[in-house]
Amino acid sequence: MDEKALGKKLQLARKRAGLTQQELCQKAGLSYSTLAKIERGAIRSPSVFTVASIATATGTILEDLLGAEQNVGSTTPAKKRSKTGVRFVYFDVNGTLVRFHQRGFTAASQELGVPADIIEMLFWRHNDGLCSGRLSLEQFNHTISQELGVDGFDWHKYYIDNVQSMPGMDELVRWVAENYEIGILSNNAPGFIDELKSKGLVPDAEFKAVVDSCKVGAAKPNPKIYEAAQDLAAMEAQEILLIDDTGPFLTAADRAGWQVLWFDEDDPKDSITCIKQHLEF
Repeated sequence: MDEKALGKKLQLARKRAGLTQQELCQKAGLSYSTLAKIERGAIRSPSVFTVASIATATGTILEDLLGAEQNVGSTTPAKKRSKTGVRFVYFDVNGTLVRFHQRGFTAASQELGVPADIIEMLFWRHNDGLCSGRLSLEQFNHTISQELGVDGFDWHKYYIDNVQSMPGMDELVRWVAENYEIGILSNNAPGFIDELKSKGLVPDAEFKAVVDSCKVGAAKPNPKIYEAAQDLAAMEAQEILLIDDTGPFLTAADRAGWQVLWFDEDDPKDSITCIKQHLEF
């Protein structure tokens, strides 16, 4: 592998880990100038020790960075390309990997004594600001509390206490991850995706990229989030599949050249069958 190709791989590993160059330098014990030169491909044959430090800091397998060929007899299967050309699959979270909407709004309604449909209306009115990072969770809660005329609206509590894993998705995601590179592409509040993963509500699989709207600073269907996701997937547009339950989000992905599949939260079994059919290889 030449220096420029290695530099691009290292840069991709850093971005997928959600690290700035400065943060990676601190974790890997490198100088900023050295890392910047490596990512530009300006250092001829960086030492394997340096690459290993970057691999450890980014949670990446060293052999993946070095481009080593798969060992004969390896138990790790090679990734596939589907008949439709898919090589990377992005999963939405809410309405796809987990269920939450009605239970969360119902819990808020029961606690606050306000109709659930009013709470849901205000939630969607301000959700884009929360998910894109323009509003903090504290500001979001305060705004909705004021508009409801109540005290103590706490979206974190209503969401986390009522979210459920989507039936059948754990098995599906594991199967997809065995055959394709996978990622998460979600509109969510700060820290929610990490908490869902830590609680085992999101399948325990090797997500190569986690594109969190509040970290990107743009929420679906803003084209910026799809551009960031494609950069992290390191694939051509037509090689990416988005599985999502929201029409406008799928339409935006389609306009970006991606493949798309609608997920029906009310009939996950049928949706899972359609996904497997689309990913046949």
